[in-house]
Amino acid sequence: MGGSCVIQAPGKINLHLRVEGRRIDGYHAVESLFLCLEFGDTLWFELGEPGCGEAGCSIRLAEGIDSSWAEALASGRNIITRAASLFRERTGFDKPVRVRLKKRIPLGGGMGGGSSDAASALIALDALAGTALSRDVLLEMAAALGSDVPFFLSGGKAALVSGRGEVVRPIKTSGLAPFWVVLVNPGFPSDTAEAYALLDEARRTGRAVSLSGRTAEGKALVAVLEKHPAFWSYRNDFLPVFLIPGAGGEAAPPGRAYRDILVSLQVLGADFSGLSGAGSTCFGIFSRKGAAEQAVRSFLTRYRFVELTIPLARSVKAVLQ
Repeated sequence: MGGSCVIQAPGKINLHLRVEGRRIDGYHAVESLFLCLEFGDTLWFELGEPGCGEAGCSIRLAEGIDSSWAEALASGRNIITRAASLFRERTGFDKPVRVRLKKRIPLGGGMGGGSSDAASALIALDALAGTALSRDVLLEMAAALGSDVPFFLSGGKAALVSGRGEVVRPIKTSGLAPFWVVLVNPGFPSDTAEAYALLDEARRTGRAVSLSGRTAEGKALVAVLEKHPAFWSYRNDFLPVFLIPGAGGEAAPPGRAYRDILVSLQVLGADFSGLSGAGSTCFGIFSRKGAAEQAVRSFLTRYRFVELTIPLARSVKAVLQ
């Protein structure tokens, strides 16, 4: 059992996101195509001395973190601390843990940053504690922490995700042609609960409909992925809702920002573009690296968060030190 470890927590984008109606348990059923990225957070875990925080887990943010992130992440209610607490409850592990976090994934950006951090915490603690928990036990804990956490725990690079996010079916991506992903965040977070409420209201009033019956589902989504990105037919149920014109004939500011970014991505040569999750990060898929690099340079003149990355090429593992 090692005394410290480092782990990468990858971000994700939703290439496709279909949202069904609200279930009896209050959650919405979804069907989504998740793609893990090389871009993400980095977490260092170290066994500490007794008394380092009320939950036995202290978190220190790496230098260079935006101050608005620091307040949210330093809270004892953050998902990394909750993951550590849940791990202790289920395993009896009693050693304090110090965590240093390099946060790169934007908060409220639809890239699963918190969920990925939580999954990485479970993987790292399992390695440090030497508990060697079964996949089923880890997945049960992941589902208790949040809807997207099971996907990041699966260790896969891409997956069909359904239910409320707990049903994960990994997809092989080895045969796909290489492509580059340009991430652009407009500089504001998107509240997932508010986005679902807007979607429900838009459907109730007839201003938006489900993608059900209008796009490929299940195995057909995987078949689409094997085509050139220019021929992808993926959609995101949230995006049309953000683009709905208000009383003045214009979409709300978030919708205007999304439209500007997505149109610019297409003009700059993206073969496919979309909104990840319920926002707020937009992405472009480029089959030509040079065009992707030029797009990054262009967007950096207008937006603070612009990243060039590729699909994840490896499984997520804790490296004991």
